[in-house]
Amino acid sequence: MELFGRHAETAVLDRLLSRAADRAGSGLVLWGEPGIGKTALLDYAVEAASDATVLRCRGTRMETGLAFAALHELLWPVLDRLETLPAPQAAALRGALGMRRDPANRFLIGAAVLSLLSGLARERQVLVVVDDAQWVDEASALCLGFVARRVATERIAVLLTGHEDPASGPWEGLPALAVGGLADEDARQLLTAVVPGIDAALADRTVQAAGGNPLALHELPTLDRETDGEAPLPHAGNPVPVGPRLRRAFCARAEALKPSTRALLLLAAAEGRGDRHVVQRAGAAWGIDTSAWDEALRSGLLHASGSRLEFRHPLIPAAIYDGSPFTERQAVHQALAAALPQDATMERAWHLAAAADGPDEDVATLLEHAAEECLRRSAGPMAARTLGRAAELSPKPADATRRLAAAARAAWHAGNAEAARQLLEEAERLSGVLPVVRQSGGLRGILEFAYGMPERAHHYLTSDMAAVPETRRAVELGTVAVRAAWSAGRSDLQQAALRRVRAVDVAADSAVSELMPVLENWWSCYDLTGEAIPTTRDLASDVVGRLGTVAWELLPPVPLVQAWGIDGGLLDVLRMQAVQLRRRHELTALALVLAQIAVLDTAAGRWGAAEQAATEGLRLAEEIEADHVATQSRACIALLAAARGEHRAVEEQTNRMLQVSVPRGVRALSASAYWIRGRAALFDGRPQEALSDLLCLVEPGHEAAHTTFALLAAPDTVEAAVQVGNNDVVGFQLAMVQEWAQRTDATWARTAGHRLTALADGGSAAEESFRAALDVAGAGTQPFEYARTRLLYGEWLRRARRRADASAQLAAAAETFDRLGAGPLRVRALREQALTDRRAAPRGTDPPTVAGLTAQELRVARLAADRLTNREIAAQLLISPRTVGHHLANVYPKLGITSRTELARINFDGDLRLS
Repeated sequence: MELFGRHAETAVLDRLLSRAADRAGSGLVLWGEPGIGKTALLDYAVEAASDATVLRCRGTRMETGLAFAALHELLWPVLDRLETLPAPQAAALRGALGMRRDPANRFLIGAAVLSLLSGLARERQVLVVVDDAQWVDEASALCLGFVARRVATERIAVLLTGHEDPASGPWEGLPALAVGGLADEDARQLLTAVVPGIDAALADRTVQAAGGNPLALHELPTLDRETDGEAPLPHAGNPVPVGPRLRRAFCARAEALKPSTRALLLLAAAEGRGDRHVVQRAGAAWGIDTSAWDEALRSGLLHASGSRLEFRHPLIPAAIYDGSPFTERQAVHQALAAALPQDATMERAWHLAAAADGPDEDVATLLEHAAEECLRRSAGPMAARTLGRAAELSPKPADATRRLAAAARAAWHAGNAEAARQLLEEAERLSGVLPVVRQSGGLRGILEFAYGMPERAHHYLTSDMAAVPETRRAVELGTVAVRAAWSAGRSDLQQAALRRVRAVDVAADSAVSELMPVLENWWSCYDLTGEAIPTTRDLASDVVGRLGTVAWELLPPVPLVQAWGIDGGLLDVLRMQAVQLRRRHELTALALVLAQIAVLDTAAGRWGAAEQAATEGLRLAEEIEADHVATQSRACIALLAAARGEHRAVEEQTNRMLQVSVPRGVRALSASAYWIRGRAALFDGRPQEALSDLLCLVEPGHEAAHTTFALLAAPDTVEAAVQVGNNDVVGFQLAMVQEWAQRTDATWARTAGHRLTALADGGSAAEESFRAALDVAGAGTQPFEYARTRLLYGEWLRRARRRADASAQLAAAAETFDRLGAGPLRVRALREQALTDRRAAPRGTDPPTVAGLTAQELRVARLAADRLTNREIAAQLLISPRTVGHHLANVYPKLGITSRTELARINFDGDLRLS
């Protein structure tokens, strides 16, 4: 039938399909109230894409709890294409679709579906249509959302419909189009097409009652005529929302049928999956015979195709179910539970739960067992909902508390922190705080650490250590408390938490007892503010190796590992953790580990891998609304942007970092943002601005003051201070690095100590320090920092007029910067090399050139001709901006010019005449 009043919507669909045909695929969510015409728009798109491969499915209320049910329906026509997928993807997808018993791996399944669709799209355009997405099971929804966000270069269009604005949830980030009601004139045209010759008065009442809802325009006038004028249309002065009117309308249609047919429709509505065999078995004892089936199918409310049942519109089963008395719904669910196969544990549990009219321990236990099966299949969200319902049916508060706590843990692991927090609060209202702490394993502190304020997390975690029954869990909570204090920049709280960890009696747990010295030494050797605690580099390295097989809570933060200089070992541990967390679908912890992997890959010069890990971690963290973890991923992205000279990206990412970290007191993240800003300014030739940001790291009481980051940022701080001539800062920072190098023997600290000594000296003794920095064993494992040392050494050699040596160092530095994509420093190295490779001036004290310029004036003039600012020239030549201005004031009259514009026209490779 023709679509009325939908020109704007169909134009959007046409553009979507056209772009997809040109390999610019996209997803689109059509949303609006039931009956508003979303399905009709889907039908329009399917017809418009007549040459495309169309894959279609529809969410159903009953299958909402069945993992991958919608995906099974969607891919059923193309299951023969599974053979074309890589073996791991094919195995994962077969497991999801019930063809194998492989555990579900969300990432592999999403990748498999994307690969499958991409393969189809190579043959012809693909249109994926998902109707009633609000009832699609969560596993399918997350998979389809994953796919829809990744088809930008494919001949694939993904269309979904739902009732709510998809601003959050699995469709978050996808384009959305709100489908509203029809205008009165368009509604009249549709009504006339549906009911030719309709009475004008009835038409007016129908248009007013329908409120622009096309489904109401189809159904209400027909019902009015079928009930001899006693239609359930509202009085003109008594408007009622469309939803209730339509429910009454559909119920009126069902009430006209005989009782056994109505019972059949209620069974089908409550069953929800469209399984005709289950409905038939459930209805057999109710006297539902062939005549009832015939009447139901003739009514047009229900359609049958083979073993599948489908209502004409999803609003119909909702209306029938909601309009039935509870006693009837209760009996229907009991009948359906009895009719299910023995292995349908989850479905039976939920039907019995729906039939329960009060606390029922047997049903609650059955739900709990079903949730355990969900957890074994890594279906955390479904497990959380199932345990929540089990808690509602628990007769004893203690059992309800236990189940709510377990639901909270399942929700946390699945990445739904808000649901976890609400479940914990509900449990606390039942039984108080301490029982919930015991049952949840101190989850409130972990949630606060990951999402809230680190000082409050420290308080929860240290308090809850004594409440949890397991020794290992107490140690884990204490270790996270130490980390929370470190994040807050509170060394006093850090030591207090460490004392709590030391006080745990681990004698009864041999595994924890063996681990305890490792943890104690690890955190003790990082007391940057206190006295040096005797330890060895081998012991610290052993700590990282021993932690590779334990929970993520025991892993140290990456900046501390970098400070100790044993990050290579931790990278292997984190990669192992990532594999395990993916397998268990622990999304929050996985996002955290990915962010830390990205930082380590950046330091090791694997910038492509780092960006990939950071981007994935950020996307995952944003999907689960883990702000702290997202901020850590942003830090890595901003760090790369600073080295690449991407000023806008640095500003955007660090602003968003500070928006999260400052109000919550997460000084580690705030310090990271200031450090990144300082590096960006330093690399861009703005040393004074860089120094202003970097000195915040050591300013008492500042929002970015943090001992660890101040130490790690010392090489940048000293370089900026040298360029602006701030010797007081140089001495303090250099002493800090040298002390740490002596204490830990960390490669980076030894290298930095030598490099900063050379910068601070600046004279003839600097060469020895530069050479020592380059010769430190392992210094080359951080190629970016190694190239920075070569650049500074090359600049020193050029000033010492050792052209050949300078050129070699500068060329090597430029090559590394080019390979990494560090644009600003590459340009600086190449400029220095160009100055070095030009004919040297005769020896003496700045003899005049043929144009009367001294050698230094010539250097300044060349850089000014390249449109560098005075500040940038000063940074390049290690002089002050005022000195640059003095030289230019001499250059202009010597060359007979008056401005930089004319200076840019000078041929500096010729005889310095105007070109």
